Amino acid sequence: MPPASPATHPHYDRLIAAARALPPLRVAVVHPANAVSLEAALASAALGLIAPTLVGPRAKIEAAAREANADLSNIPIVDAPHSHAAADAAVTMALRGEVDALMKGSLHTDELMGAVVRREGGLRTSRRISHCFVMDIPGHSQPLIISDAAINIAPTLDEKVDIVQNAIDLAHALLMPAVRVAILSATETVNTKVPSTLDAAALCKMADRGQITGAQLDGPLAMDNAIDPEAARIKGIVSPVAGRANVLIVPSLDAGNMLAKSLSFLGGAYAAGIVLGTRAPVILTSRADSEPARLASCAVASMLAKAGRERLIKAVG
Repeated sequence: MPPASPATHPHYDRLIAAARALPPLRVAVVHPANAVSLEAALASAALGLIAPTLVGPRAKIEAAAREANADLSNIPIVDAPHSHAAADAAVTMALRGEVDALMKGSLHTDELMGAVVRREGGLRTSRRISHCFVMDIPGHSQPLIISDAAINIAPTLDEKVDIVQNAIDLAHALLMPAVRVAILSATETVNTKVPSTLDAAALCKMADRGQITGAQLDGPLAMDNAIDPEAARIKGIVSPVAGRANVLIVPSLDAGNMLAKSLSFLGGAYAAGIVLGTRAPVILTSRADSEPARLASCAVASMLAKAGRERLIKAVG
């Protein structure tokens, strides 16, 4: 990822400042068995964003602490023999109300999410589980929420309804003043040969009928006329969303993953990742994430959990 000055990511600065004003979020850090994942949790704790409980093999966690030259004397550790057991233990802690959120450590995402999505004893709610990236792009006037780029591979129309609503709820939890959702496709016109354009049109009509609430929707929109006012003007698209979208709903995981990583690795963007539609937020981080992105992921979870506790949204809880 290209190096970027913290000054080029003011949206994350404001997000982290807002979360620091809240009580620390009680987080089960799942299998932080290497220095990178452990340092991410400890840095968030040092800023007062989270109060971590480390869940995993005690010997490996302590070895990671020695490698990172970190002091764990005041941080609780729940000993679990391996990564699968750590994921199960963390989910149980969330169900018991002992923690407010989960944070991925050095285990694979599939291991953690397997425990989260389990029908018996998991963290499912009535909502479809989905993932959002909250992206801070240098020079862009507002943060962008992108969904779903990590969980739902080829979502159906019904699944996209929950994906959209989860993203809208997240935008409200982050106190975005206006939520403008672009349903992305390769073109801005409805084409029966391009199924994603049909889904986009249906989602927008569902919003008109109150089946999706809390935002203005438009689609299908191509990426350029979703975020660039001049591109929207040239194409003759007149809507409150075109050129001004701050939530981007992609047609598939492939498209979303490539979009998010292109913004990160070519555009210097930072991407904070969060899972919604669960009883507690799940913070997903990557080994390639910058420290500000890891801190922002914790900040997002803190604000999401607060909105859930206050019954302002239904994307968690």
